[in-house]
Amino acid sequence: MSIDTAWARDELAHFLQLTELYRPPDPPGIFSVRASRANRGPQKDIIASAQVVEQILDRVLPRWRTEVPTNKSVNRWCQHREAAQRADTVLLRDAEVRDRLGDNAPQLSAGVMHPWVWDGARALWQSGHYREAVTAAAKKVNAEMQNKTGRRDASETGLFQSAFSREAPKPGQPRLRLMADDGSDTFRSIHRGVMAFAEGCYAGIRNPNSHEDGLPELPEHEALEQLAAFSILARWVDSATVQSA
Repeated sequence: MSIDTAWARDELAHFLQLTELYRPPDPPGIFSVRASRANRGPQKDIIASAQVVEQILDRVLPRWRTEVPTNKSVNRWCQHREAAQRADTVLLRDAEVRDRLGDNAPQLSAGVMHPWVWDGARALWQSGHYREAVTAAAKKVNAEMQNKTGRRDASETGLFQSAFSREAPKPGQPRLRLMADDGSDTFRSIHRGVMAFAEGCYAGIRNPNSHEDGLPELPEHEALEQLAAFSILARWVDSATVQSA
């Protein structure tokens, strides 16, 4: 699902209004030389707005918590304000900037991948641990696969091979079907393809990421591609019908 740009920009603007800094007037008869400033909005309103704004920032600027500077000695909301201003510019001018710079190709966003994948990867991704984030997403997809099939005796490649096997279901070994078994080449091709794809994801992506010490951190674009692979796998599992013996 794509982001509602108008709504997101309104939420950011409201937050920026609440957190605007100003110097409160001195009480009558008192003159202060201090330059302390306060936010215009009540803290309870700012906190409520921040709850929504942080989710917008996570979507538009996934690394804002680590890449946008903060100075809490000035004000608690300084980092949020700068991130909100940057995010608003992205929402307003991203298409224009990409067009002017000669790169108007479609962009891949982790936020629109299958929820199992992004929910599993989100926390590690936002701290820049891309390889670990992909591993976490792979574990999440495997756990959801176990939940759907009701199995704890198999996992990862073995579980996918069993669940998408073209054989009839057996006691304790349900099958997942992406279409009815009409004896067609399409049915055989789809289910054989899922098994092969799952083996590639776990043997070629998940295992090296998990078991090889000393590997350099994945570049972000490569990690996105790996997340996308597990997102495809997650959608197949999520949409499949369970057949039990």
